Amino acid sequence: MKTSVDINWKGNMAFEFEADGHKLTFDADPAVGGENLGPKPKPFMLYALAGCTGMDVVSILKKMRVELKDVNIAVEAEMTDDHPKQYSSMHIIYTFTGKDLPMEKLQKAVDLSEERYCGVSAVYKKAMPVTNEIRVVEG
Repeated sequence: MKTSVDINWKGNMAFEFEADGHKLTFDADPAVGGENLGPKPKPFMLYALAGCTGMDVVSILKKMRVELKDVNIAVEAEMTDDHPKQYSSMHIIYTFTGKDLPMEKLQKAVDLSEERYCGVSAVYKKAMPVTNEIRVVEG
């Protein structure tokens, strides 16, 4: 299956694109010629990982009949100092909120996402270490 995207230059450092019917703009800081019309593209790699694994984990936990009140997924990444600046590692922090959440089911859902279902995680793991931790908030 082939997938493609296209992005259109809007002047200076800005590029606009449409993703699933949503218009978005990437831009750079004014210090490097941008006008700050939108986010920079590199952090979207972190959002892609958080979103991909998050959707997997929530879907798996629903099938396991785990009642969640909230889920937050943070991704912390280390960036290299040398050009081309790139992420050298990523760490995913899953924070689940709910009553009497079963840690074994949370861990199984995270493991299934990262080892079997999340394509973003699979690609990133070929390039760098990707680690995770699970936090539970009673509520």
